[in-house]
Amino acid sequence: MADSRHRLSRQFRVSNGDGFELKHVDPGSTDHAEPGGKQVAAAALAQGVERMAELQDKLYAQDRWALLLIFQAMDAAGKDGTIKHVMSGVNPQGCQVSSFKAPSAIDLDHDYLWRANQCLPERGRIGIFNRSYYEETLVVRVHPEMLARQTIPPELVGEDIWQQRYRDIRHYEDYLGRNGVVVRKFFLHVSKKEQKRRFLERLDNPEKNWKFSAADIRERAHWEAYMDSYEQMIRHTSTERAPWYVVPADHKWFTRLVVADAVIDALESLNLAYPTVSEEARRALAEAHQQLLEE
Repeated sequence: MADSRHRLSRQFRVSNGDGFELKHVDPGSTDHAEPGGKQVAAAALAQGVERMAELQDKLYAQDRWALLLIFQAMDAAGKDGTIKHVMSGVNPQGCQVSSFKAPSAIDLDHDYLWRANQCLPERGRIGIFNRSYYEETLVVRVHPEMLARQTIPPELVGEDIWQQRYRDIRHYEDYLGRNGVVVRKFFLHVSKKEQKRRFLERLDNPEKNWKFSAADIRERAHWEAYMDSYEQMIRHTSTERAPWYVVPADHKWFTRLVVADAVIDALESLNLAYPTVSEEARRALAEAHQQLLEE
């Protein structure tokens, strides 16, 4: 993985979204990767996973910070695989994954941040959101009929509702940061051409048929609307405290490398350490040690 002076992931970090345009990020890019491509990346990822495990152990022991990782993407961009490979070395005891699908009737009777709030990681843990409250500025924006199902009083649903939600989210993530929850957000940016190839692979391979849904094709028909919504989302909710990483996703090995580097960067920024033991506790440990020797 990249050292702290020149991290791979920082090339794709958006801390201030003013003027951000999605077209400036090539989904097929592997820029800044070490020479050697896929094979070298596999070794680097293994090294990164090992480093992440060390840091997570300190995060858990220190019990002061929490890390929230949010993943957003179009279908077949590789969210599940990225989470699986990047977090493969993390102790399950200190990590929790929440997948947000269509909201239930109970969810719809609450504000749109309610269900996400129930799944925030505890101190000392890493929480992963596979999709998140950002769906409220994405799929709900592309399909405004979904907004009607939320039974919000009509007088509260105006033309500026998306700007209101961006503002709410910025404030929410700032609140989380001020309470020790470090937020890092990843948009896995896959091209329309590569999505088509992956869809066809799922259809042609019986072992991957289960991954495909007819709804995937219906959503693909709204590609341009989604790209505009993602661009607006990144533009209005990228902050220094809760940055977005716009990660090229046409090459899975590169996607995983960037995400792993970003997670390590976030954990290293916390100056994690194992808790120090007081003199009184040390005396108690010495007594316990002596008692064991005398058995």
